[in-house]
Amino acid sequence: MSAIDAAHRFTKEHYPNCQGALLAGSVVRGEATNTSDLDIVIFDNNLKGSYRESLLCYGWAIEAFVHNLTSYKQYFEMDAKRARPSLPRMISEGIVLKDEGFVQIIKNEASDLLKRGPEEWSEETIQLKRYFITDVLNDFIGCSIRAEELFIANTLAEILSEFVLRTNRKWIGASKWVYRTLRDYNEEFANDFVEAFDTFYKIGDKNPITQLADEVLKPYGGRLFDGFSIGKEE
Repeated sequence: MSAIDAAHRFTKEHYPNCQGALLAGSVVRGEATNTSDLDIVIFDNNLKGSYRESLLCYGWAIEAFVHNLTSYKQYFEMDAKRARPSLPRMISEGIVLKDEGFVQIIKNEASDLLKRGPEEWSEETIQLKRYFITDVLNDFIGCSIRAEELFIANTLAEILSEFVLRTNRKWIGASKWVYRTLRDYNEEFANDFVEAFDTFYKIGDKNPITQLADEVLKPYGGRLFDGFSIGKEE
């Protein structure tokens, strides 16, 4: 059964009384793989709250994200605060399966949120992040135990990507969305980022990652250690 047919059937059989439904995720973006599932957002105002459930139906793994007509707003707010707009992205890109007159309004809300971008980092936050990056980078440079280097590199990839994106008022992501959000921001930088870490993982050369980190920090004053303080009372 095709993705769209499975999504329509799932909605009719499992949520016949819902007021709206959307099919989102990789199948909508044309990025589906053999292990891709169907992300279906359901709006049912008969529910008291929201929930998520996973089912195997019609040859597909299906993830249902179920909301009433107010609970989605709380998730929009939470996603905006953490700068990872999972639900707004799904709703914005989603294909309408059922609409009793309000789904397009919610899609517009999601699109507006995505366009606004996350809240701007304060100077204090930038300094704090610089310090943490410096600390992890120094650990990485000085480490000589391969097993530990791998995990430190993973942490560096996460905090460096976050720093680049948030200082440029861009949304961040997790897992595969780390690369996707970097690519959406700047494809050339994303490729350089991947190449630096790929070089380390393949041959153990730390220099590309170190140079990348220094380039990222340079516009904000470079590495930060000496004189950094947090929580000190004057």
